[in-house]
Amino acid sequence: MTVSADAPRFDYKNPVDLDHTLRIGKAWIELRRGAGSALLREYFFGHDQPLEQGQMDALDLLTRRDRTMRGLADRLRIEPSTATRAVQRLVKDGLAERYPSADDGRVVMVKATSDGRRRHAEVAKRRAIAMARIIGSFDAGERATLADLIERLTTAIDDVVSELDVQPDSTN
Repeated sequence: MTVSADAPRFDYKNPVDLDHTLRIGKAWIELRRGAGSALLREYFFGHDQPLEQGQMDALDLLTRRDRTMRGLADRLRIEPSTATRAVQRLVKDGLAERYPSADDGRVVMVKATSDGRRRHAEVAKRRAIAMARIIGSFDAGERATLADLIERLTTAIDDVVSELDVQPDSTN
C-alpha cells in the first residue's frame, strides 16, 4: 500500500495523534458492538423471524431495483457465494425471488417480493425512529460535521481497502 503525497501527516510518536487513534479505535469497537447488540438487532429486524444484517443489506438493495446476483454481490462488497446464501434465505422466507434475465436467460435476477417490501418498510420505520433519537442528540452544526466526517471515513476506508495488496497466507 502506498500513501499519497497529499495525505495528511500522521505520527504515532506524537502523543496527540496517538491519543486520537486510540480513542477512535475504541469508539469504532464500541460502535460495532453496540450496532451488533442483540437488543438493537431484535428491535430493527424483529424477534419472531429475525433477519440477519446481511439479509437486510440485500433487501435494502432489492427494494430499490432488481439485481443480478453478481451485481448484488458487487454492491454489497461481498463474494458471490455469500450473496447467494443471503438470497437463498430471503427466498426461503418469501422475501425475494429469483428469475431469469429477459436479456440473457443464463443470468439470474433477484427481486424483492411484496412480503419483502413490506418487511423492509417495517424495518426501515424502526431504523428511522432509532436514527432520529441518535442523531437528535447532536445539534444541527454537529450533525453536519458528523455527516461530513462519516462520509470521509467511509471514503478513506474504501481507499485503503482498494489499495491493499492482500495475498493468501501460505503459512497455513
